[in-house]
Amino acid sequence: MKVLTFGASNSKNSINKQLAFYAAQKINNADVSLIDINDFEMPIYSEDREKESGIPKLAHDFYNAIGAADSIVMSFAEYNGSYTSAYKNLFDWTSRINMKVFQSKPVIMLSTSPGPSGAQSVLAAAQASAPYFSANLIGAISLPNFYDNFDAEKGIVTNETFNQHLLSCIDKLSIR
Repeated sequence: MKVLTFGASNSKNSINKQLAFYAAQKINNADVSLIDINDFEMPIYSEDREKESGIPKLAHDFYNAIGAADSIVMSFAEYNGSYTSAYKNLFDWTSRINMKVFQSKPVIMLSTSPGPSGAQSVLAAAQASAPYFSANLIGAISLPNFYDNFDAEKGIVTNETFNQHLLSCIDKLSIR
């Protein structure tokens, strides 16, 4: 199974990228492709820019990476209660290729933050919009207090409740 995974953050040390990679590695027999959304940085989306220059190649590359995957594991960072501007811009450009950005792929959505909310606001927004963008949402899980629940040296989540929920989602993914 080809699994595309990424953190929806442009931080070089993204805790969401770490969480997404951890989760993807839990999938048995997965060929995990970890991407960095910094590699897809484009001008800020605008209708005028699209009319003048068309859709950037990087948006097509991202869309094609989704298309080549069998499933997607992504984790959202939360900036002021919403998506990061880097992810939102990438998503906006990609949606201009096809509103069905996720191409009916099975998707596991995660989120985390250093604080107790675990970026639940952005995760709720992503969950709510998933059907509109053709994401076959398998599950959505938030990990609160990242630094208290993730062992950076070992690269593992130490919160057993989260791990149980994650394995439950992976089981659903595996039976597809």
